[in-house]
Amino acid sequence: MMNMKVGVIGCGSIARLRHLIEYWENKHVDIVAVCDLEANRAEEMAEKYGAQAFTSYEELLKVKEIDAVSICLPNDLHASVSIEALNAGKHVLCEKPMATTSEEAEDMIEVAERNSKTLMIAHNQRFVPSHQKAKQLIDSGEVGKIYSFRTSFGHRGPENWSIDGRNSWFFNKDQAIIGALGDLGVHKADLIRYLLGDVAEVGAFVETSAKENTEVDDNAVVILKMESGVIGTLAASWSYVSGGDNSTVIYGEHAILRLEDDPNYSLIVEYKNGEVVKYELDKIQTNDEGGQTNSHVIDHFVDSIAQDKASLITGEEGKKSLDVVLAALRSKETKKIISLQEVLVK
Repeated sequence: MMNMKVGVIGCGSIARLRHLIEYWENKHVDIVAVCDLEANRAEEMAEKYGAQAFTSYEELLKVKEIDAVSICLPNDLHASVSIEALNAGKHVLCEKPMATTSEEAEDMIEVAERNSKTLMIAHNQRFVPSHQKAKQLIDSGEVGKIYSFRTSFGHRGPENWSIDGRNSWFFNKDQAIIGALGDLGVHKADLIRYLLGDVAEVGAFVETSAKENTEVDDNAVVILKMESGVIGTLAASWSYVSGGDNSTVIYGEHAILRLEDDPNYSLIVEYKNGEVVKYELDKIQTNDEGGQTNSHVIDHFVDSIAQDKASLITGEEGKKSLDVVLAALRSKETKKIISLQEVLVK
């Protein structure tokens, strides 16, 4: 099999820490093009990975040899650039959130289908070993009936890892549209859907309380009711000043599952009879120094294309997770419980 030719659009931190590194390490991939509005960033990454540098994504998309692209841009550009790439005949791996409205997400899905191209959303939580093991335990019935859950993703804020620091687009309402909920909360929405099925109803408190001179949300606590009837909470925050939290706890009939809730064990199962099983599994990724391992997102994207099979996080799956976040924002605005069956119109 000839190597897949890929381009990366956007050369900020997420491209540097995840996409480019993982493409480079995949033996079935050649990085042939990179793009950034700032020429020095594009040229730096082009030199590092032996690729051609562009400052116009439109010009990059004209390169016929490119099979697939990663979209590593501000939130407001995810949908439009993904659609242009799909129409140019490229497979697309889009960073989360896949779009900023449900309608944009629908358009992305329709264009991917019309062009017979893969559209995958870069949700990495489904590939974390502790999360996969927890799903196995839940699906096997070992945990029994699920009663409740809590899931949280918080850190000090994107200014601590974004290439632009406090001047990052993350804090620009016009570019980000959604703050901590779009950066972190959508990951946990995707995870809880992966573990427990789809969400039926959403209620939320969403605030801007930790960051100054921005209008995007930085703290959110969301109540979720799953289609199964299970209720739980989701928290997303940029205000955890002394470290991060990327944990999930599932409360079941026969056991409690603690995922990424202990510094030494990625999964702890506390059984009703008093037995405790501690699993030493590969750690979840963080943005801290030394916290980068293979997220498996890139490898899965490449394999999905090579084998012409649906990915774990299709456009449809990405939209369902996005809709949870959009419902939370609507709940905040209306002070009502929002049903996911409603049409989510901004």
